[in-house]
Amino acid sequence: MALYEEFVGRNREDFATLEDLNRNYTVSAPENFNFAYDVVDRLAREEPEKLAMLWVGDDKSERRFTFRDLSLLSNQAANLFRSVGVNKGDRVLVVLRRGYQFWYTLLGLHKLGAVAIPATHQLVAKDYIYRCNAAGVVCAVITGDDDATEHFDEAVSQCETLKTRLVTKHKLSGCEWLDFDALLEQQPDTFDRVPTQRDEMSLMFFSSGTTGYPKMVWHSYTYPLGHILTGCFWHAVEENGLHFTISDTGWGKALWGKIYGQWLGGSAVFVYDFKRFNAHDILTMIEKYNITTFCAPPTMYRYMIKEDLSQYNLSSLHHCTTAGEALNPEVFNQWRKKTGLRIYEGFGQTETTLCCWTAYPWMQPRLGSMGLPAPGWRIIIADSDGKECPAGVTGEICVRTDEAGGGKPFGLFGGYYRAEEQTRAAWHDDLYHTGDTAYRDELGFLWYVGRVDDVIKSSGYRIGPFEVESAIMEHPAVLECAVTGVPDPDRGFVVKATIVLTKGYVGTPELTKEIQNHVKHATAPYKYPRIVEYVNELPKTISGKIRRVAIREMDNAKAKAT
Repeated sequence: MALYEEFVGRNREDFATLEDLNRNYTVSAPENFNFAYDVVDRLAREEPEKLAMLWVGDDKSERRFTFRDLSLLSNQAANLFRSVGVNKGDRVLVVLRRGYQFWYTLLGLHKLGAVAIPATHQLVAKDYIYRCNAAGVVCAVITGDDDATEHFDEAVSQCETLKTRLVTKHKLSGCEWLDFDALLEQQPDTFDRVPTQRDEMSLMFFSSGTTGYPKMVWHSYTYPLGHILTGCFWHAVEENGLHFTISDTGWGKALWGKIYGQWLGGSAVFVYDFKRFNAHDILTMIEKYNITTFCAPPTMYRYMIKEDLSQYNLSSLHHCTTAGEALNPEVFNQWRKKTGLRIYEGFGQTETTLCCWTAYPWMQPRLGSMGLPAPGWRIIIADSDGKECPAGVTGEICVRTDEAGGGKPFGLFGGYYRAEEQTRAAWHDDLYHTGDTAYRDELGFLWYVGRVDDVIKSSGYRIGPFEVESAIMEHPAVLECAVTGVPDPDRGFVVKATIVLTKGYVGTPELTKEIQNHVKHATAPYKYPRIVEYVNELPKTISGKIRRVAIREMDNAKAKAT
């Protein structure tokens, strides 16, 4: 029996219809719920030899971890952190790429009652200074790979609250860094439970916002229960299956797909600690290790469909999902044509868990649609006054949190740490404002338009970049694209497409005309890009999201220079 049933009260198969799921899906948990104790340690007692994680290194080395292994290792990690002065409530920065140490480090911090702050190894000194001082970090655990420690060393003299530096893979042993792996081996593998309350702070993420400093998004101990929907229903993980989510542990998406919901659903997780993404490599992993369920961002699906998929045996793969940005219909169609599998979309943010989805098996994806609000999430499309928009009208995606309708759902953040004004700006009048826009059709499906600041107003029309990007992506010459608005004296703004071409294509005037004509036929003609620019790569956040704001800034700078 999958453990999630105890929190939901029903088996997945007991929900006969989507209406039944929406009406009767509820999650409950004791006041002292702690995932490390109440899920991992329990599984270690009941099924000690059950596979929890299969880890493969960049050199193709393998390590297998049972639940008993992770229970004992997380006890050692909790003891290690306590031995270096980390106490309940202390903030700990965790920069471990996809190293297997991440899993028992996170669980050990949960057991100790400390606050884990996952972060990417791509940070540089100024990023570390900001994060450490803003959050009051007392300890950092850094991967021994790459140059992450060098960047951190540049920052450490300006990190005011930092007391301890730990590093993996025995790097810098004997210096100011403590050897995490060596110290771990010295720790006892028993640990007495530290009392924690389910509404206390457990996790913190720095959002990878496209403008300004990242916000500190904090979550409570119930956050893992918000991912029951993610792993058990949307990812559709299988008992004794093997789930593969690609994300680096520096991002919140890793916790969507590499630990909580998957283990609650009875599946092991597959981790491939690659240094650089390679579509052939990923497809080979799926084939070799018989991956059963898979999740990747649309960008990676775009690269995979360019491969000759007939050369890979993907028969073990039963279910595919995507999130992180909107999925272009062309990518969906090509993946289904080549694998026979649909890609099920999900929408959420650093501030939430899965809150909008295409729900397997009750509904088929509607190409280009985000799907429907997930059970327990009361989503409305709101105008600037917070009133619900009628069908077909674009507004902001908002989450209702009023007590009359059930209050705050499991998985919604607690606020922005040390930023009450930012919290009030985003969450007021019982509505959490996501900053994303969409419209609802007559059947209740949501259709993504873009970030609030990305909507283009041209000649009185409101044009969402995603629809135009999806039309452009249908052209075989296009690998990636971003649509933005460029100031125009007559129209206010005109649509611009910044395009990365597929190998073998050249950005000629003839190709530009061809792409423009394609868009005119694929969507309303007024939405076609009047300006097309070809580039080698698009500006992105360190989490891989396209920074349209950076394109706008470059265009504005060019305009001023002329």
